Amino acid sequence: QLQASGGGLVQAGGSLRLSCAASGLTFDNYDMGWFRQAPGKEREFVAAVSWSGDNTHYADSVKGRFTFSRNNAKNTVYLQMNSLKPEDTAVYYCAAALPGSGWAPDEYDYWGQGTQVTVSS
Repeated sequence: QLQASGGGLVQAGGSLRLSCAASGLTFDNYDMGWFRQAPGKEREFVAAVSWSGDNTHYADSVKGRFTFSRNNAKNTVYLQMNSLKPEDTAVYYCAAALPGSGWAPDEYDYWGQGTQVTVSS
């Protein structure tokens, strides 16, 4: 089970930190990802971190603004989002995938329930 939290309403230029806590799976066996879905749009990849935390990958739209990290001792991942823009408004989902699975949503095996991020202009 994955439990995402930390969403909210923030003004453009502000920051939020999302968390995703895992239970019921061997956390450090999985790469972790964040995806987002805005109304009327398909779910899109945001960022991923390898099982060890050594490697990260970001969508071009968030590169330089978002930082993805994990704490395997706490079975938790974090997405630090800075310099937020109105176009970042979406429901954000964390997900788990076997190592090397890639960035497509259908390659992820476990999903959290989502947390709403709203950025006002």
